[in-house]
Amino acid sequence: MDSKKSSISKTALLDLVFIAMFTALISVCSQISIPLVPVPFTLQTMAVYITAAMLGWKRGTISILLYLLIGLIGVPVFAGFSGGFASVVSPAFGYIIGFILTIIVVGLSTKFFGYKSIPLIVSMVIGTFLCYAVGTIWFMVVYNLTGQYIDLGLALSWCVVPFIIPDMAKIVVATILVNRLGKIVKL
Repeated sequence: MDSKKSSISKTALLDLVFIAMFTALISVCSQISIPLVPVPFTLQTMAVYITAAMLGWKRGTISILLYLLIGLIGVPVFAGFSGGFASVVSPAFGYIIGFILTIIVVGLSTKFFGYKSIPLIVSMVIGTFLCYAVGTIWFMVVYNLTGQYIDLGLALSWCVVPFIIPDMAKIVVATILVNRLGKIVKL
């Protein structure tokens, strides 16, 4: 009985360590950025892809929720060393919310297909599309609440189009890293 209890607590401890490590990875990659207006270009998305693939959808979701919580309580983990509850009214905050869907899609893909490149790439593209959708809707709502009107075409030209090629590059790099790490590290 004690060895079973010890095994469960060891597994739970390892889960907590991995969740914390990948939350830190997302936080660090959020700061590696090119400050574009209104949405910065960061390596945060690549960290989300890697987190989802390596941790799976359950632990990955906990990791991104922990990242959100840490940022919302004021720790400057969001892009540009920002944080705090005021971040919620930032037009770009919806993309952070969209990461939850990205994590779920990519994490479920790795659950069913492992680290096979094609399913991984497809799931990352779908996750990115969902993130774009949530983020763009959030952006438009927040921006329009300021009294300035923005339509879907303008929002997409500001918040999605400039990021398509960089995000595709991040997907390729993340897939390569996950394939290599997946062979070495068993999470």
